Amino acid sequence: MPLRPVASNTEIQSKAANTDKPDRARDKIRSVEELAEIAEHARQSGRSVVLAHGCFDLMHMGHVRHLEAAREEGDMLFVTLTTDRYINKGPGRPVFPELFRAEMIAALECVDYVGVSNWPTAEGVLRLVKPGVYVKGSDYKNENDDITGKIKNERDIVESNGGRIAFTDDITFSSSALINRHLSVFDPSVNAYLGELRQADVMEQAMEALEAIQDKRVLLIGDAIIDEYQYAAPMGKSAKENIIASRFESSEIFAGGVVAAANHVADFCAEVEVMTVLGETDSHEGLIRDSLKSNVNADFLVRHNVPTTRKCRFVDPGHMRKLFEVYHFDDSQLESRQEQQLCDLIARKAGDFDVVIVTDFGHGMITPKAIDAITENSQFLAINAQSNSANHGYNLVTKYKRADYICIDAPEARLAIADRTSDLGDVIEFGLSDRVNCDKIIVTHGQNGCVTWALGDGVHRVPAFTQQVVDTVGAGDAFLSITAPVVSVGTPMQVAGFIGNAVGALKVGIVGHRESVQKVPLMKFITALSK
Repeated sequence: MPLRPVASNTEIQSKAANTDKPDRARDKIRSVEELAEIAEHARQSGRSVVLAHGCFDLMHMGHVRHLEAAREEGDMLFVTLTTDRYINKGPGRPVFPELFRAEMIAALECVDYVGVSNWPTAEGVLRLVKPGVYVKGSDYKNENDDITGKIKNERDIVESNGGRIAFTDDITFSSSALINRHLSVFDPSVNAYLGELRQADVMEQAMEALEAIQDKRVLLIGDAIIDEYQYAAPMGKSAKENIIASRFESSEIFAGGVVAAANHVADFCAEVEVMTVLGETDSHEGLIRDSLKSNVNADFLVRHNVPTTRKCRFVDPGHMRKLFEVYHFDDSQLESRQEQQLCDLIARKAGDFDVVIVTDFGHGMITPKAIDAITENSQFLAINAQSNSANHGYNLVTKYKRADYICIDAPEARLAIADRTSDLGDVIEFGLSDRVNCDKIIVTHGQNGCVTWALGDGVHRVPAFTQQVVDTVGAGDAFLSITAPVVSVGTPMQVAGFIGNAVGALKVGIVGHRESVQKVPLMKFITALSK
């Protein structure tokens, strides 16, 4: 359902001056810009405007009472809703698309107009509409309890325009709790697992763990990778060749590998540093530096006469299916002088960081000497040794003498101990833990979630929290980079696995590295799971 076109000034003045609402719910739905004009004319005619803002994914009695109370604060009640793409309650949310949500709100007698905001927060709406009263629920009364940190900014904007903020205090329900329990967002087995976690306060422990790492200093060592996506729509078989012809549509290029991993953890920890190797030819250094978050520093060594590793994937844009990929790289090991430079840099810096994370893609940077330098100088060492098409079977985590935390996927775990058939828990407990001196291990398992193990605590299985996968590239790196500092502060492994699967659920909804996993959306997702 399209929004109505912006009304003329005559119509706006008429609506603002007239107490009669539009006849149909749909006629109440206007653009935010139009709401701003209606509000201005209302103020000129001596009427006060009240604004309520939220997600309103599932209409319930708590919303009705909230909006009825809001209406009593002034002469006209405007309600704005967050657009679908900015709702941070995790995969599968919102359940109802924005215009359905808008029409449900508009059907209420107490609501005069409804708009859909195209900003991630209410701040843009508040600046445009300038309500006399901005109404929030009682759960926002204590600004310290707002995990977004936005309520203070919203208050400042409202008061700077001469308005005030008011809080309703009536019966409350949680849309997330109702959706989780009655709309089958998750499989029954996942619902049962989440029910057990709620009773064990695991979600609360997860939130505490994320707060506990905010002052940590993290060093990431590993391969820089440029991830290029070439979007090509298949047209059909070539008339003269036994190939599928495709039409080029567009392309994107991202800083991936260790750089993407650093950006994920950057929103959770105070200081992050990257140590990597670039190629002299086609270095993409400018792209990489521009991609780094503001609290991420970088140390680059340069290999002569080779490119920075670039993985070009050809993608069917209709379903985001990858057709094939081409590697542009030189995966020979560092020559001795550069290897020594890297080892010296590691020895000089690694000990100053609370956590060292190794993202080892097996493309020649992490040599045996570098491994020795890393293991000897790290306070807390987290490792991923990735198996990919360029190193399958050769880049095993067992080449590391010790680690404080290992995070690899199921095929990598099985390759490491040459076991294709045993239960994954047994692979970890009786295989990996014997081959590497490490007391804490998580093995990710795609749509099956992950398996955690810790010495003295045994094996735990954590289900996946989404089956809606857009792109798996970088999901394991995001899991590793955020769970590594979490594990370093003594978080139980089951809780770390829960956090990691929540991270993974958010990451597989992102194409390539267009965005990084961020703290507030993750905490909102965990909060939604806890309802």
